[in-house]
Amino acid sequence: MKNYENEIAAAKEKFEAVLRSQLERNERITANREDLDFEKLDKIIVGVCGGDGIGPVITASAQRVLEYMLADEVKSGKVEFKVIDGLTIENRVACMKAIPDDVMEELKACHVILKGPTTTPKKGDPWPNIESANVAMRKALDLYANVRPVRVPEEGIDWTFFRENTEGSYAVGSQGVAVTPELSMDFCVTTSEGSERIARAAYEYARKNKKGKVSIITKANIIKATDGKFLDICQKVGKDYPEIETDDWFIDITTAKLIDKKRRTAFKVFVLPNLYGDIITDEAAEFQGGVGTAGSANIGHRYAMFEAIHGSAPRMISEGRGKYADPCSMLRAAVMLLSHIGYQDKADALEKALDTCMFTEKKLTITGRDTGATCEEFSDYVMETLSK
Repeated sequence: MKNYENEIAAAKEKFEAVLRSQLERNERITANREDLDFEKLDKIIVGVCGGDGIGPVITASAQRVLEYMLADEVKSGKVEFKVIDGLTIENRVACMKAIPDDVMEELKACHVILKGPTTTPKKGDPWPNIESANVAMRKALDLYANVRPVRVPEEGIDWTFFRENTEGSYAVGSQGVAVTPELSMDFCVTTSEGSERIARAAYEYARKNKKGKVSIITKANIIKATDGKFLDICQKVGKDYPEIETDDWFIDITTAKLIDKKRRTAFKVFVLPNLYGDIITDEAAEFQGGVGTAGSANIGHRYAMFEAIHGSAPRMISEGRGKYADPCSMLRAAVMLLSHIGYQDKADALEKALDTCMFTEKKLTITGRDTGATCEEFSDYVMETLSK
């Protein structure tokens, strides 16, 4: 057998650095558990980051709808919108950072963030290998809960996914080790605090919204250390909510049961690790009309960020179709933003208007091309519906 001592020593050094950073992170998240109280704020600052690709188009539409709905609050100074540039792939590559330092400082000066899609380079792209801006933002602002609702009332689908947002296979996704040209290894991270707080968020939501059931999704039969820990802690948290039914599923069979018409309506609230949540919520969004229709919330104790679940679709821009991008994902995210900052009546009104425009009346349709409405036209339709 070949002597790999040098390669193993180098891998150990990199792994030690990862371990130390995660142990330090665990100390930070364990010490910080106090939620921001929006009712005590004199002014709520909403940061608006367009991102790149179709991001600026759909984010501007969502901002326009929010400003229309919060016109009185903006006028009185209770709410302020702050546009934050600098999250384009070009600017991030120029700085060689997932989020440039000046942009991060602007983000930290806000209370909530409305964020458009951003491009993450993949192998073979012309861009250097920089970390996902989403992952970087979630880690820097400790946005531990990714909440993605999917609703199709006529099919009995009413799902809410609580995806752990700062750990799992994504936590150190850019810090894997190429041990040799033939062997590469990545790392998966699970902490007790990280698992406990996402589980409690899911059960609290189920209790407040009378959902009655939480399903824990893992692959704990195979990924025993990390997924096993996640499952164990979620089950322990579930015992504090005896009125809520708890069951657990493996991720592979869960993906199958979501397309089983007899079984899928039994699911209500899901809690699951990062990677599984990313994949399965894209599948779930297809029932609602595709990823272009789905928004998500990224919630932490101090900060919150609201976004579409899809990517930046650079091809739409290169083909000159950017103005036909579907704003519904960002508008669904805006519903959750309004709810989070304490305007539940306005959140309910926007959700109802979107249901009307997307499912009931459907006077305009979005096709992504000139065969359908533009992003601006559809946003106008939503505001007209709100005013009725």
